[in-house]
Amino acid sequence: MKTIVKIVCMIIAVCMIAGLAACKAPEKPADKPADNTEPADNTESADNTESAEGKTDKELADEVAALIDAIYVQERTDETDAQCAAAKAAWDALTDAQKELVEGEEADPDYFGRDTGDASKDDPRNADEIGEKELLVVSFGTSFNESRANDIKGVEDALAAAFPEWSVRRAFTAQIIINHVQARDNEKIDNMDQALERAVANGVKLLVIQPTHLMHGAEYDELKAAADKYADKIEKIVIAEPLLGEVGADASAVNADKEAVAKAITAAAVAEAGYDSLEAAEAAGAAFVFMGHGTSHNAKVTYSQMQAQMNALGYKNVFIGTVEGEPEETACENVIETVSAAGYKTVVLRPLMVVAGDHANNDMADPEDPESWISMFTASGKFEKVDCQIAGLGRLADVQALYAAHTQAAIDSLN
Repeated sequence: MKTIVKIVCMIIAVCMIAGLAACKAPEKPADKPADNTEPADNTESADNTESAEGKTDKELADEVAALIDAIYVQERTDETDAQCAAAKAAWDALTDAQKELVEGEEADPDYFGRDTGDASKDDPRNADEIGEKELLVVSFGTSFNESRANDIKGVEDALAAAFPEWSVRRAFTAQIIINHVQARDNEKIDNMDQALERAVANGVKLLVIQPTHLMHGAEYDELKAAADKYADKIEKIVIAEPLLGEVGADASAVNADKEAVAKAITAAAVAEAGYDSLEAAEAAGAAFVFMGHGTSHNAKVTYSQMQAQMNALGYKNVFIGTVEGEPEETACENVIETVSAAGYKTVVLRPLMVVAGDHANNDMADPEDPESWISMFTASGKFEKVDCQIAGLGRLADVQALYAAHTQAAIDSLN
């Protein structure tokens, strides 16, 4: 309680600072002196300007950065809601110039300042009155509003339409993202424990959990561990398959799920790139590179299997890479060499991810980041043209249908 009181006091203090700052007479810009005066050589820099209470712009920005860093954590506490409110109130009290100075261990001006779309188009699906049958759709999550609405909500909407007798609810496994969305947009999304407690409190008897995760990786393992804790509180709990199904025995193993995803994402990429067919793209010297996340988990062989699946389908100009570079052959520099050695001069980059969030927008498509994929492909000098398509798998109708098939199998297993 003391901590919450301190936070509330901080909000009040920040608001008072903002009010006093608003009353302060504006100073003449340092680079535009009044007539008949010489330009000042000793003008204070922006980050040394003092506020009404004697704090510099940088000190005020650092206070906001500390508040952001405090909610950039993977554990929810009783103080999280108040901390999210305090961080947003403090940010709102800063001037535009002060906001540009926000920099912390994880904090930067983009945390609150970046435009990622309209949050009101999303639905947190955290309502009660669930009934006895719940379909809990669990995602890692994303703070990119447009991607959350198109990709995650896209899957949830498709499942709600396919299973109208089941109440569809949402959970994210990344508390860091939950806190970000709550602080910035005041949208409250359940984490796994909150969603499962909600199910118990609502008297749910049959619970089907549909993960939107790509594979049986670390996130899937954590989801299963969280669900296992509620096995004695809910009559029946079953977890459906992730998107790409079971992990095969080796890098050459493929399955119907991987084939369906390979066909869906390739068809979408080819159409968006303006080619009549994959063969037409190949004839024009164009290659498609699908960038996944990568993982050190033993499920990383899934990415190699997706390349094997592309090869099995005869997709000569389709390549699989990963941000983390695990498996090793999927590292950006290795993919660049492979695509170049195959003779392609045009490259289209697209995420092999359910959600086109931070990795797609930053690690893949940010031209100002020298370590982004578009920058590295361009800097290699091996290609005449490099384009990006920012679209998650979750918005594709064929992918949504595959999730529905996995959900149906899980429902069938209840009987």
